Amino acid sequence: MDAAVESEKQPILARPSPQPAEGCLAVAIRVPVRIVVLVLVVPVRLVWDALVIGGRFLYRTVLRPVGRAVFVWPWVALWRYAVVPMWRYVVVPLAKGLGLLVHALLLVPLGRLYRYVFTPLGHGLVWSAGRIAAGLAWVYARVLTPVGHACAWALNGVAAGVAWVAGGVAVVVAKLGRCLFVVPAGWLYVWVLTPVGRALAQCGRGALRLVRAVGTGVGFVLYWTARILLVLPAVGLWRWVLTPVGHVLAVVGREVLDALGHAWRIAGHVSLAVGRALATLFRWIFVAPVSWVYRTILTPVGHVVRDLVLRPAAEAARAVGRVTRQVLAAVRDSARQARADVRRMVFGEPRVPRPVEPREPMSDDTRTLGRSTTVLTKD
Repeated sequence: MDAAVESEKQPILARPSPQPAEGCLAVAIRVPVRIVVLVLVVPVRLVWDALVIGGRFLYRTVLRPVGRAVFVWPWVALWRYAVVPMWRYVVVPLAKGLGLLVHALLLVPLGRLYRYVFTPLGHGLVWSAGRIAAGLAWVYARVLTPVGHACAWALNGVAAGVAWVAGGVAVVVAKLGRCLFVVPAGWLYVWVLTPVGRALAQCGRGALRLVRAVGTGVGFVLYWTARILLVLPAVGLWRWVLTPVGHVLAVVGREVLDALGHAWRIAGHVSLAVGRALATLFRWIFVAPVSWVYRTILTPVGHVVRDLVLRPAAEAARAVGRVTRQVLAAVRDSARQARADVRRMVFGEPRVPRPVEPREPMSDDTRTLGRSTTVLTKD
């Protein structure tokens, strides 16, 4: 019982969906298509890998250095040796000089003009405008306001009279319009236009029903004619011709694509094996002999040349340099001594400065902490 409960508690794993069964057409097409595609793809993959390797080698050894030499280094040299010095030693001093010139010739005069001309003139204009505004305010308050009030009272009276007259005229016109237009128009609508409109509506409904019946019959006939002549042959062509041909073409295309993928991967392995074989052959034919010659012949010969030729030559060059430096030092000392002798013969011996007697005695018999005598009081 417990085992059954535990088994029920365990999650039920989903079964993998079964792979769709392949038809005999796919199996029959697969092998020859893959053989043909492999034979066609292997040379293309070999050529492609060779072109990729050659392109990488050409990019690393030729294109990158040439690109740097043509597009990078000239601009770097132009920036470093032309633009930066010109900016530092031409543009910056010229800009500073122009700034000082503008400050001295333009900003300072404009500041003085603003301070000593425009500011007093503006203060005077502000004072004058205040006085004029005060005068205009007095005129508005004492003259224009009473005149405006009088005009407004007169206009209000005139407007009230005109409104009373216009109201009476409007009432008379409304009465006449109702009697002459509204009442006859209502009677005409109720007793003439309404019956005529209803009769026309009944006629239109009958005509519409007739047209609908005729259109339904014609549409039914055209529908079955088009179905028999167009739809049924098209459905048969799609179901019995195009669908099987499409299935066959889909199977062929899928197998061709799968064959291309397998052939490309196999060609990659073949290309890798051929490249490794060529690399091993190149290493055996060229790299190993050159390494052996360098290691067994050139290295000992280079050591012998270094020990027997280069080091003695370097020691001799250093000895020659030391002797040359010593000779040059002796020559400089001789020249210095000769200049001193000539100066002494022409100008005489240099004057020796008289030593100044010190204010304090410099002997060891000075006053100490252990004696009470000094140099001036001792015997």
